[in-house]
Amino acid sequence: MALLTTPVCDFGTKAIDFNLPGVDGRSWSLTEAMGEKGLLVMFICNHCPYVKAIQERIVRDTDEIKKLGIGSVAIMPNDPSDYPEDSFENMQKLAKQLNFSFPYLFDETQEVAKQYNAICTPDFFGYNSQYELQYRGRLDSSGNAAASTDTTRELFEAMKLIAETGHGPAHQVPSMGCSIKWKSSQ
Repeated sequence: MALLTTPVCDFGTKAIDFNLPGVDGRSWSLTEAMGEKGLLVMFICNHCPYVKAIQERIVRDTDEIKKLGIGSVAIMPNDPSDYPEDSFENMQKLAKQLNFSFPYLFDETQEVAKQYNAICTPDFFGYNSQYELQYRGRLDSSGNAAASTDTTRELFEAMKLIAETGHGPAHQVPSMGCSIKWKSSQ
């Protein structure tokens, strides 16, 4: 398990469209996931300890930013053949168990992850209503540890700012997590 960090935000980069199957039995596109004021695209998986440590906070924050007009979508980019915990069936179980209020999608070909230049899980991309990248940072400073009550909610605050102004914060700390598990033929 290689620990990687994401690159700094390339402000204004346009979101890339996708059409991926969701655990809810339907396919989702970029525009279907978009909220009135923006969209959070998350690359996550089931097995990564960095994702596991923040799953409940992801659910909390996506529920709260939804009220601000920000849509959310999670994409699982890993090859489940070597990581069975990331199988589509297990994605369905996790989404139900944690009551995901956002689409959880399977990027079986890994093309969407490549087009987004996703690096690790978790990898967060925050877009404004014009589909322009405004945030590429971490959820908060806790890493793969439990968050204290005074932990700054960096992702939530950034998405709130995007909802209010259309622009993300100038200072962003990269996310870190497990490398994406690319198919061996790639």
